[in-house]
Amino acid sequence: MKNIAVYPGSFDPFTNGHLDIIRRAHPLFEEIIIAVAINSKKTSLFSPEERVEMISKVFRGWDKIKIDSFEGLTVDYCKEKNSRVILRGLRAVTDFDYEYAISLMNKKLAPEIETYFLMADNEYSFVSSTIVKEVARHGRAVSNQVPDIVGEALVKKFSV
Repeated sequence: MKNIAVYPGSFDPFTNGHLDIIRRAHPLFEEIIIAVAINSKKTSLFSPEERVEMISKVFRGWDKIKIDSFEGLTVDYCKEKNSRVILRGLRAVTDFDYEYAISLMNKKLAPEIETYFLMADNEYSFVSSTIVKEVARHGRAVSNQVPDIVGEALVKKFSV
């Protein structure tokens, strides 16, 4: 079986913290699927299609990286994609509490699927999509926190 990791998230927007996790996980897996979660209960700045398109541009030319979107439970998506690994990034203790609870539930639902946690690099430990959106909404620069393509999309989104 191919060693495939699924990196799920809303990625609204995709940040340099997300990019850092993928960069560091890239040599560990034969394939990484960045899976944009569609949550109809959440109000997103970017549509799932826009997020998939932006992330695809960020990773153009990278081998082993695929971009997709999904709705429903991550473990069901993993089974569909023949992945036995969920990849998650952790920034702080508060992330750990939340992510650990989810990983325990995922383990009950699908014991064959493991969750791998990567700690955020110090440089990105404070970067969150929510904070990036709020700063960008007020016209301030976020270019050091997001890939260029995402920064351009944020400027465009908030200049309307």
